[in-house]
Amino acid sequence: MELFCILIMFSVIINADTQVSHKDNFIVGCSDTEKEYMYGLDGEEKYHADFIRQKAVDTMPDFADPVSFEGFYENAVSSVEICKTNLNTVKKAYNNPPEKTDPPLTSIYPKDVVDLDVENSLICHVTGFYPPPVNVSWTKNNEIVTEDMSLSQYRLKSDGTFNIFSTLKFTPAEGDIYSCTVYHKSIQGQPITKTWDVEVALPSVGPAVFCGIGLFLGLLGVAAGTFFLVKGNKCN
Repeated sequence: MELFCILIMFSVIINADTQVSHKDNFIVGCSDTEKEYMYGLDGEEKYHADFIRQKAVDTMPDFADPVSFEGFYENAVSSVEICKTNLNTVKKAYNNPPEKTDPPLTSIYPKDVVDLDVENSLICHVTGFYPPPVNVSWTKNNEIVTEDMSLSQYRLKSDGTFNIFSTLKFTPAEGDIYSCTVYHKSIQGQPITKTWDVEVALPSVGPAVFCGIGLFLGLLGVAAGTFFLVKGNKCN
């Protein structure tokens, strides 16, 4: 049985001048197959440990000062080992209890406006699930895609469930169909699959038509006004 142990520490920092409150969040997670170590601020991730590449990853934008520090990754490894020890202790103490599960909700959408033959990214957003992990796979025209895809860290929500994002780089071509499939222990039967096909928006003719009609009616009104003005002068 897979269990996920989460340690969250919150601290509030108050600026005496502006009275703006900020919230730090620090997550250590572990299970039989998963591990995560992440630090964030105000709901946004600042850095995390990449246990595959064995390094710390600063996820702040380029204009921000780096926030990671020497020994961060080694500290993450140590914290995860402690998490595993605590997890085994809890499982024994509570006689390996069954887990409550929440199924994921999934959506798929492009990152940028879609233009044919212009590189873009598809995002598969998986939310509201508990516990981790989830597995995400992609297909293009019913063929499994294994390159140019990435998976974010698990993001904890305020209700105790999780978010995760899977991103696939692609170049839109007319007629292509992509799908994102999500596997989770709470799903009975078939996994959840969302599809997206390449659709490029055509320029709308509506504004031009309405503008033309408006101009025509305006000219018609001017002509009618001129006609009645001339008739009125003749009568006088």
